[in-house]
Amino acid sequence: MKIGVVSMATAFCFALYGVAFSADSMTIPLKNAKGESVGEAKLTQTPNGVLIQATLSKLPAGEHGFHIHAIGKCEPPFTSAGDHFNPDMKQHGYLDPKGRHAGDLPNIYMPESGTLKVDILAAQVGLNDGQNPLLDKDGAALVIHAKPDDYQSQPSGDAGERIACGVIGTPAP
Repeated sequence: MKIGVVSMATAFCFALYGVAFSADSMTIPLKNAKGESVGEAKLTQTPNGVLIQATLSKLPAGEHGFHIHAIGKCEPPFTSAGDHFNPDMKQHGYLDPKGRHAGDLPNIYMPESGTLKVDILAAQVGLNDGQNPLLDKDGAALVIHAKPDDYQSQPSGDAGERIACGVIGTPAP
């Protein structure tokens, strides 16, 4: 597979920001509001969507909302990441008959031990192309919230403040 000039420039930007990238996968760091590492997520394109394999630590124990947000920008308090990734203009939540956003993901549960490995398939998105590509002009972000998503409250599941964030794609200016 040939890598064009644009792809090479994108790969350079990813390397500049500490993101490991190939045509079909990338690894992104996740940080809290203090800029401390709380883990990383490997995103891999599959025939059925993007597989997110996250290794997390140093987050509060308990259940947390976990979403893909629309903008690749993670400036505390992470509202810079915008709303949930929702290119199809759906309602929010697994329990909404009109839903769900392409960026809605299942909640994660952080154990008291303080470390978590989780695999989640984001079936409504792609990395570079296909259905709802994340690597568009402004990228996207993975966001972890303080509270669990209730899977139905509009517009974002009442998941509370954003406590961790990682840029998917070239960071927005």
